[in-house]
Amino acid sequence: MPQGTIKNYDLETRTGSLLTDAREEIAIDPGSVEGAGIRYLRIGQRVKFDVADESGQKVARTLRIVTLD
Repeated sequence: MPQGTIKNYDLETRTGSLLTDAREEIAIDPGSVEGAGIRYLRIGQRVKFDVADESGQKVARTLRIVTLD
């Protein structure tokens, strides 16, 4: 399961992006945050995730928090 760091996140829309350890920026699926029971994400927070392809764009799903920092 890939890991990355939260780059940006909007609590109201539950949208944002993360930077993978391979230095690739991908969008966060809004439903993944809610579905995982995560209340919010912070910039710099480490996460594990699955990658899905939506209309040719990579999207992070099944988020799991690695650290609380």
